[in-house]
Amino acid sequence: MDIKLINIGFGNIVSGNRVIAIVSPESAPIKRIISEARDRAQLIDATYGRRTRAVIVTDSGHVVLSAIQPETVAHRFMSNKDTKDSDK
Repeated sequence: MDIKLINIGFGNIVSGNRVIAIVSPESAPIKRIISEARDRAQLIDATYGRRTRAVIVTDSGHVVLSAIQPETVAHRFMSNKDTKDSDK
């Protein structure tokens, strides 16, 4: 199994293999997910004090906050996946 690493901004990287969802933080249910992850000590804030623009949910229950747009993270995820597929 290949490890896929995704840059989520400011030199922070997450494992693409563990990502379940990349969503916008605007809705009430996502805000609730963030709050619950904070209470469980499973919230990782990778925004460096900037506005949260993407919320990344992992299969381990961790929630990662990023300051780049969800579309940008998804594009990086897909371009990394395409690169790995063409290497085979």
